[in-house]
Amino acid sequence: MKVVIVGANGAVGNAAVEALSERHQIIRVGKTSGDIQVDLEDVASIRAMYEAIGKIDAMVCAVGHGHFGPVDEMTTDQFIEGINGKVLPQINLVLSGFEYMNDGGSFTLTSGVLNRDPIKGGSGAAAANGAIDGFVGGAAIEMPRGIRINAVSPEVLEVSRAKYDGFFRGHNHVSNEAVGRAFSKAVEGLVNGQILIVE
Repeated sequence: MKVVIVGANGAVGNAAVEALSERHQIIRVGKTSGDIQVDLEDVASIRAMYEAIGKIDAMVCAVGHGHFGPVDEMTTDQFIEGINGKVLPQINLVLSGFEYMNDGGSFTLTSGVLNRDPIKGGSGAAAANGAIDGFVGGAAIEMPRGIRINAVSPEVLEVSRAKYDGFFRGHNHVSNEAVGRAFSKAVEGLVNGQILIVE
């Protein structure tokens, strides 16, 4: 299969690459790295990416950022960072991608643990994750041409433990292999409308 992985150089994206690259043609996409570059906050850039790549069998998106901080100090602009930085980029990859997705293909988005197991300062990220999970469930029932859509929702990866030190007290850290298996199930399996939790 021809599989596009957006955010391939990040921790989560790398787990997807490791799980799928032996069996499929992988096109790595990033903002400043990879085979093709894209600005996910610009719909025109997303469309140009699809034009450059052509027809595909699977799209995996493993990117997103948002504001972390106390909810009673958060501004609307800070909250919107998670919508503009994580929710809309992933949804726009789907909305702009239908004409490039082969029949029976799949979209796999990435949410995360915080909407089911919150941490201090993580309400913005929790809302973004919940929006992605909700979109997947709602979109799955009307996807055309046998196309599927799922989300992988991992705990913090073991390789990111140092990066997030002190923020996820008491949380499990998961392996690249475990996260990769979830992406493999989403891309290579038959599930649709599922939130594949890795914890």
